[in-house]
Parts: sequence; C-alpha cells; structure tokens
Amino acid sequence: MTLAKAAARADAFAAAGDERALAGLRSEWDEELEHAVRSADYRVRAVAYRAIAQFHFRSKLELLRRGLDDESPACRGSALLALEGLSRERPGDVNAMRPLLHKLVSADANSAVRRLAVACLRNGSPQRDTIVLLNGLADDDETDPELRKAAKTVAAALKKRADTR
Repeated sequence: MTLAKAAARADAFAAAGDERALAGLRSEWDEELEHAVRSADYRVRAVAYRAIAQFHFRSKLELLRRGLDDESPACRGSALLALEGLSRERPGDVNAMRPLLHKLVSADANSAVRRLAVACLRNGSPQRDTIVLLNGLADDDETDPELRKAAKTVAAALKKRADTR
C-alpha cells in the first residue's frame, strides 16, 4: 500500500470515528511519513504533507511548518491544505504559524499558495494585524482578482467574529 492510499484509509477511519484503527495506521506509517517529507522528489513530499492531515497527526505540526517553507509550490500548497484541515476545530494551529502565513499571503510568488494561506487564516483567531493585511490585499488593484476576493471574504468573516466576542 502507498502512503497516499494509507492516508485515505486513515481519513476514512477518522471520519467513521474508529480511533483504534486510526492509531494503528499512524504507528504503522509514522516512520514512512517522516521519511517522505525528506524526499528529494517534491511529489513525494507533497503527498506526505497532505497525509499529515489525513492521518490527523497533530504531533507532526512541525513538519507542516517545514512544508510551508518548502521550495516547491506544490509542497507549500499541500502543507497549507493540511494545516487548514487540522485547524478547523483548533485555531491554535493557525495562530502558532501566523507570522509564516502572513509572509506567504503577502509575498509568495505563487498565487494559489497565497489563496490557500488566506484560507488557513480564516481558521485562526480574528487578530487585527491579520484583518488589516487581508483588507490591504483586497483593496490592492494590482493583486490577482481571486486572491483579492478570498482576502476580502476572510477579512469580513474574521471582523464579524471579532465583533461578536
């Protein structure tokens, strides 16, 4: 079985609430996942970063941080997808990586990576600096229209959440 298939299986176990089977797969694939994120092949690394969320590996957040700094946009995107999935119920995951996410949102050369970083910020706490950054992007006529739209939507959602506190 490949890492991708094992990760899909782990995700199915998690969705079904089968914690015992999920734990078994985690222990079986732990070392393989660690090895895959260090691969020279960006495709293998991208699968591994995405698998972190599918395995619900909260202990591997440091690997995701490494993925956010990866040279490959595919790997950065996979790490962002994993972070977004893991942070839906735990804003602390996004909050811990907020400075790196801000850097990706404002300076990454790949617009898809920038949009994924915006999506991750949606799951974090509604901090003023994030809302200001996103509003600045939304108002910048030079920015990609899809990124502007995503930034505007997430900024509004964060502001609304901040106002209801």
